[in-house]
Amino acid sequence: MAIDSTTMERIVPDHVSAEEATGAETLKIHLDRYEFAAQHIKPGLVLDCACGVGYGSYFMMEQVPEKFDKLVGVDLSTEAIEYASERYKHPKIEFINCNATKFKYPQKFDTIVSLETIEHIPNPRLVTAHLKSLLKPGGTFIASVPTTPSVDANPHHVTDFTEKTFRQMFINMGMTEIDCFKQIQPYSFFKIATRQETRAKKLRRNLPLYYLQNPMMAVKRVQTTLVNGFNNHYITIVWQNG
Repeated sequence: MAIDSTTMERIVPDHVSAEEATGAETLKIHLDRYEFAAQHIKPGLVLDCACGVGYGSYFMMEQVPEKFDKLVGVDLSTEAIEYASERYKHPKIEFINCNATKFKYPQKFDTIVSLETIEHIPNPRLVTAHLKSLLKPGGTFIASVPTTPSVDANPHHVTDFTEKTFRQMFINMGMTEIDCFKQIQPYSFFKIATRQETRAKKLRRNLPLYYLQNPMMAVKRVQTTLVNGFNNHYITIVWQNG
């Protein structure tokens, strides 16, 4: 089925450009993240929350099939779930179309994976607490976010995190950090600003006006550029449910 692969909301591996930072380079960043997550999967029932088109769910299953009794992939997008169900069909994977904040399942999960999800949500603590309620005591929660600002450029992102604020949210819920994985992705300011890359075409329009209306976002962008240059930073953390 047809699916829009020009948005920054999700990545579709079959449609990425090999030459673009927002294409093949971003896909590699995502797959490296999923590979790290797969290493920490606790055997049993696994949830991949905000699974998108399903490639990450399938990739983890291929990495360590012996760890999975079943994997449930959940996403808000009907189109993404329909695509996942066709393209990444697997006897041990069930794809479900549902809002993460409303999702329920008859059993508790041994592992929950939610990568590049909570920055899309206005109240990230609410959805994280809900997911935690679906996790067994002692279960594993693996989550990732960008730790450099992204809300200004990406219209699908509504919450910016730092490593400190991301960690503190989970610590406040009584979770214990087990491991972490940091990533840095360089990008071309010129190519992104001029929307030369396929997945950059739907970045936020009229950024100067946005910065005028949201001056603190402009300050954030200047600060992160001075400190980090033209590089996006990400962190994936493995947590144990206390």
